[in-house]
Amino acid sequence: MAAGHLYRRNAASHLHATYPVQVSNETQKAGDLLVRIGAIVFVIGAFGTLATMIPFFIGTDPLPTPAYFVSMLMGVGFALALGGLLRAALSQRRT
Repeated sequence: MAAGHLYRRNAASHLHATYPVQVSNETQKAGDLLVRIGAIVFVIGAFGTLATMIPFFIGTDPLPTPAYFVSMLMGVGFALALGGLLRAALSQRRT
C-alpha cells in the first residue's frame, strides 16, 4: 500500500476513511471559540512583546509605537480566553 492513501479495506470489504490525526466527535460548547481566538491573539501579542523587547537587549533603537500596540494584544487575548471560560462555566451551570 503506497503512502498517502486515506482508505483501507476491512474484513467486510467496505472502505473506511482513516485520518492522519485523532478526530473528536464532541460538539463545540459555548465559549470554546472565544478560548481558541483568545489563545491565538495572546500568542500574537507574546511575539509582539518579544519583538519589542529584543532591541533593548541588543542595544539598537527601539521599534516604532505601533509595535507596542501589538504587544497589548497579549492582554486582549487573555481577556478573550477568560471570557470564553466564563461563558462555558455559565452555560454548564444552566444545564
